[in-house]
Amino acid sequence: MIKHADNRSWWNQALLVPLVLVALLLLPLMAIGYGLWHFGLLASIWTFWRAKGRKVLFVYSDSPNWQEYVEQNILPRLEDSAVILNWSHRAKWSHSLAVLAFQHWGGTEDFNPLGVIFRPFKRTKVFRFHQSFLDFKHGRPADLKKLEAEFFTLVGSAGGTYRLNEPGQTTT
Repeated sequence: MIKHADNRSWWNQALLVPLVLVALLLLPLMAIGYGLWHFGLLASIWTFWRAKGRKVLFVYSDSPNWQEYVEQNILPRLEDSAVILNWSHRAKWSHSLAVLAFQHWGGTEDFNPLGVIFRPFKRTKVFRFHQSFLDFKHGRPADLKKLEAEFFTLVGSAGGTYRLNEPGQTTT
């Protein structure tokens, strides 16, 4: 068999080197940008929410799988320590610190119901309740009870609930 010389190999290498250099320059800049956004968002939450005694973002929806349980068992225990978002009413959401926080920490999967606890100078703790509620619906309450206990242990004591986008209330 005769091997043919690949005349394009020098061209590929000539393009690859600048591309790799650009990527090596952009990746650290993107990481720095993300870090500034992350810590700026945290600083804003600590500054504006903590001053009002709020340290939790809780997101749920009007799903029959969890709405009644959340409204009877979780929200009353959060009281004044939480900012509440209802995913079913997201069309009414304005651009707010709570929505930005949800978009940042909520992700794209298992984000409903979701609890996010903001602790100054400690890692933000995200609780994804979705699968636990599905298990609960099918007669397996253990995971939900365990997750709920861990969540409220970190929430600690708190005092009514602040709801976003409800008539007559302002947003932060």
